[in-house]
Amino acid sequence: MEVTSSLHAESAPRARELRPAVLAGPRSLSPEARAGIRALTGVRTGRFLRELALNWLVIALVIAAGIHFDNALVTLLCICLVGTRQMVLGLLMHEQVHRLGMRGRYADWLVNLSVCYPLFGTTVEDYAKVHLSHHKYFMTSKDPDFVRKSGTDWTFPAHWKTILRIVARDLTGLNTVALIRGKTAPAGVGEFNRPNPTPLWLRIGYYVVLAGVLTLVHGWLAFLVYWVVPILTVLQLLLRWDAVMEHKYNVENGSVMETTPLVRLNAWQRVVIPDLNFALHAYHHAHSGVSFSLLPKVHEIYRREGLVDETAIFDGAGAYLSYLLGRGHSA
Repeated sequence: MEVTSSLHAESAPRARELRPAVLAGPRSLSPEARAGIRALTGVRTGRFLRELALNWLVIALVIAAGIHFDNALVTLLCICLVGTRQMVLGLLMHEQVHRLGMRGRYADWLVNLSVCYPLFGTTVEDYAKVHLSHHKYFMTSKDPDFVRKSGTDWTFPAHWKTILRIVARDLTGLNTVALIRGKTAPAGVGEFNRPNPTPLWLRIGYYVVLAGVLTLVHGWLAFLVYWVVPILTVLQLLLRWDAVMEHKYNVENGSVMETTPLVRLNAWQRVVIPDLNFALHAYHHAHSGVSFSLLPKVHEIYRREGLVDETAIFDGAGAYLSYLLGRGHSA
């Protein structure tokens, strides 16, 4: 558990339950609604590849701009933008874990090469063991996320000084190792093994080739500034944000509906910090076979079924941040 005793110094806001925005699960859907969601279920390789290609294009353009302008403020902006796109890579790994990105014998290999290895963290195979256990054993002692995210650092609402300290640790890279460990299955865990796992030699070869290319083009400084620094700072904060927007933790045996907020992000928020519809996370748990790109359609189906409390939806990231600070709506 990640518990920092000094954080108890402040008087945190009274713990509040979330008001469920999604009022019931799949069993409450009409036959027509279930059929509609079945039609949305399945791999969406084209959408996945378009998102992946666009993301790498944006990364390349941002880094090129930073190198070209060679200005401290531009560099800082580029570091922030690259961090947001690194988060998208992490979300695409999540998509592949659910077999919604690419299919085929070597699909995980390709996603590891294009998504996971660049982030220097976990792999599709390792993250599948952790994340699919989270789905199966939700909010129990067998849920790795519940176990890891129990404690002061994951208790919200919280005092603003507590949140500020968490943000500071994320932005200085102090939580990086803990985050990587949390997304990597311990040795010996056999549940949710993937067929045809990616061989170790492919990962070693990837880093050897990367090091060779960076040496040939004299690109080590740019790589450290525009890739490693965002991973250690901005990405860590964004992953924290996604995690606290994903669920309210420290609720043992809590249901998905009572621990998972719905956040309606504004248009500019979806552009600046793209979350691949992660703010609709309750529907992902209810229908994990539906691609991120189609979760808004699932939301509309639930709305038509009268299973959404519109007043319990957080209207924008700012509204949810207010809740984390103890100022927003609750039950």
